[in-house]
Amino acid sequence: MAFGAPSVKGRALRYLSQREHTRAELERKLERTLGDLPDAGAQIAAALDDLAASGLLSEARAAASVLHGQGARYGVRRLKQTLQSKGVAPELLAQTLQQARATEFERAQAVWQRRFGAPPADAAERARQMRFLAARGFEGDIIRRLVRGED
Repeated sequence: MAFGAPSVKGRALRYLSQREHTRAELERKLERTLGDLPDAGAQIAAALDDLAASGLLSEARAAASVLHGQGARYGVRRLKQTLQSKGVAPELLAQTLQQARATEFERAQAVWQRRFGAPPADAAERARQMRFLAARGFEGDIIRRLVRGED
């Protein structure tokens, strides 16, 4: 490593200072930038182990961050896709999605209210509203209840 170049742990800390990351995300980022170093895989694993042991790297905080940051705009299906792409463990994923499901109708209602604010006037408008909510990752039964005006 050249003089002044950040260490593997320093680079990981810089990424973590910007936002919460999962271990899998940090591994991908660090391998992309430091993959040409000799013994890069072992250095990355050791640095991430140190960060996890000191509590700076936490998958639970990363999952909570996604839920808090994107939960108001997206449904459970979209959150699941995002969390899976970040490499969240299956049991943590299930727990996080269970929290999101508890408030999904209220979140969908808030998104719908901001976007449309009025019940659909005809079938074409109803289909448009339903497509919008489906694209945001909300469940089909939630969408139907909301667009029909059921509480």
